[in-house]
Amino acid sequence: MGVARYQLCPCLATWAIAYSVCRHGAQMVGNAVLIVAAGSGRRLGGEVPKQYLALAGRSVLRRSIDAFRSHTDIDAIRVVISGDHRDLYAKATDGLDMLPPVIGGAARQESVRNGLESLAGMKPDKVLIHDAARPFVTADVIDGVLQALDRHPGAIPAVPVIDTLKRGSDGTIGGTVDRGGLWRAQTPQGFRFGAILEAHRKLSDRQLTDDAALLEAQGLSVELVPGAEGNFKITTMEDFERATRLLTPARDYLTGNGFDVHRFTAGDHVTICGVRVEHSHALEGHSDADVGLHAITDAILGAIGAGDIGQHFPPTDARWKGADSAAFLSHAASLVGERGGSVVHVDVTIICERPKIGPHREAMVRRVAEILALAPARVSVKATTTEGLGFTGRREGIAAQATATVALPT
Repeated sequence: MGVARYQLCPCLATWAIAYSVCRHGAQMVGNAVLIVAAGSGRRLGGEVPKQYLALAGRSVLRRSIDAFRSHTDIDAIRVVISGDHRDLYAKATDGLDMLPPVIGGAARQESVRNGLESLAGMKPDKVLIHDAARPFVTADVIDGVLQALDRHPGAIPAVPVIDTLKRGSDGTIGGTVDRGGLWRAQTPQGFRFGAILEAHRKLSDRQLTDDAALLEAQGLSVELVPGAEGNFKITTMEDFERATRLLTPARDYLTGNGFDVHRFTAGDHVTICGVRVEHSHALEGHSDADVGLHAITDAILGAIGAGDIGQHFPPTDARWKGADSAAFLSHAASLVGERGGSVVHVDVTIICERPKIGPHREAMVRRVAEILALAPARVSVKATTTEGLGFTGRREGIAAQATATVALPT
């Protein structure tokens, strides 16, 4: 499956097509996979789309990719991404030898079509189309779909509906739906490449619910093969927490505390938890003096017994003069990852009279969550005063106190 490492570029599907033809020439590819990861994925909340959130040390997307990379019958994998997610994609796939990504469209159907067009020069026999947010797909499910494509132009994994179904009307039951013959569709949905590409081209003006529906609209048969209850799609925070529990059956949870102080100096703004806040003064420090991120960094380092921020980033080292403290926090999180663990929750309290933290709290939560690849619900930013007492009460500086919880394998 090897393909050269690449540099992400802003071009669309045509660039990916040209790359594939250049790389593979007329070589036929038997089985290709398109992983669709172009959505905003914001139903979990926060700035980081769900497919790029860390799930027990690896992003959701990376886990989906790895499921296909480990399958011996898969010859090529391409991911369809948003043009706004190039950096996130590069981080999630760092070190992988894969086809370059292709940029998706405004809707999923357009994204899939872009991906299919980008594979046309490789002329695959079969193509599997998979949602990036289903990281638990198994080899058995993949096998079932591929084998069914020897009998039908399309195949999808599905599980039977076992719950009683009700039709609602104005908040009350409007009727009971017969569940006989009803199935819940999953991915990867598989197709003979020529059939699905033609269907996408012919029906580009219609918005159908999944790729199998395009073949159905063409009158082509799609086989149902056994899916798996574990092959669920991460859509809500409850789904994400379920996925985390599945991947962390035996963990130790450790807690660390951090505290930091910076005095005021001349300036027109402060940076707190990665957010610029206009103010009558700045904070004095060798780096950007982000008191919030420094406290969180120390809390994470404390949880794993890795010293403090000064040991890792000495203020005497010119490299860190004016540095963005996000680098310090990312480093602390990476040390947790090297131990096979993950940061699962952080809580920071900013202690000051001014500036007011409340108007910026949500932005701070989002920024910390982004740096740590956490869901925002796992980040807490609070603020308090000392009622005019002490150096913060005299408005001489700002303090921050943080607690971090990390999960490490037992």
